[in-house]
Amino acid sequence: MEQDKRLAATARLLEVMNTLRRECPWDREQTFDSLRSNTIEETYELADAITDHNMEGIKEELGDLLLHVVFYSKLGEEVGAFDFAEVADALCDKLIYRHPHVYGDIHANTPDQVKENWEALKLRKKNRKSGTLGGVPQSLPALVKAFRVGEKAAATGFDWPRREEVWDKVREEIGEVETEMKSGTPADLEAEFGDLLFALVNACRLYGVDPESALERTNKKFIRRFNYMEEQAAAQGQTLHELPLDRMEELWQEAKKSE
Repeated sequence: MEQDKRLAATARLLEVMNTLRRECPWDREQTFDSLRSNTIEETYELADAITDHNMEGIKEELGDLLLHVVFYSKLGEEVGAFDFAEVADALCDKLIYRHPHVYGDIHANTPDQVKENWEALKLRKKNRKSGTLGGVPQSLPALVKAFRVGEKAAATGFDWPRREEVWDKVREEIGEVETEMKSGTPADLEAEFGDLLFALVNACRLYGVDPESALERTNKKFIRRFNYMEEQAAAQGQTLHELPLDRMEELWQEAKKSE
């Protein structure tokens, strides 16, 4: 019964897409290129809902993202390239191939072993000319890209033998940043800050922390506390610009305690 419900919902969605593509002036005009930016935006909206643990929001944003999958599949069908069934079947084939510990005779008892097998199988299927890092999308945000580059490099064995050793690299990069701050050019300083950030991203990876999620949590925390400061200042008929730094620090500490 549950399977019938899922199949019926999928069929309904595909039929709605057919109708919209045929009868809606906006939907008729869309192309792969025109939808691209909207797809990126929808992905970030889903990421926001996940960060907030908003289940209703996650459900809604998953629907919006699924619409884009169906839309692209319809566009592919119209030019004779692929359709939704081929997209789904290709995904199933990929998942089965990359889970030999489930569908084959390979053993993987830990999530790390599964991940290592996954990366090795991905590389085997890719064009060898692209290399280990060739599968990292160029348009990824820099922080996410740094994490994925580190992951893929580590899958080849290019990593610190002990995760604690990464802190030597972090300290080394801090020293190089400080050196460039004293006598370097802006371009050299930027390069050293980049090296430092890359080292910190690798530290996150080695300690099982998603740097994107970690930084977003801090962003939200800072915004929440800063908003509190502004609200308290406004309640006293002032703006933050009018407050001395020591008073702003007091409000900041109040915001921290109020959480």
